[in-house]
Amino acid sequence: MAAQLTNLAVEPDFPGLSADVNVSGDGLVRLGTIRPEAALVLARLIVSGLGAEKEMDADALTVEAGSARRNSSAA
Repeated sequence: MAAQLTNLAVEPDFPGLSADVNVSGDGLVRLGTIRPEAALVLARLIVSGLGAEKEMDADALTVEAGSARRNSSAA
């Protein structure tokens, strides 16, 4: 996430931005203290990403359903 925020050029909105891992090896992103406007930008990016992920999942299910129909009609 830290790399993606940097790639989107919003890094200046997150002065304490850093990536790390916890003792279990799970990724952590520290944002530091941010302005309310930066929090809104981050929220919009997250919602946009979740929407895109949901759309990709729906597309994958459609492809799987089409494949299953073709396989069942061939049997």
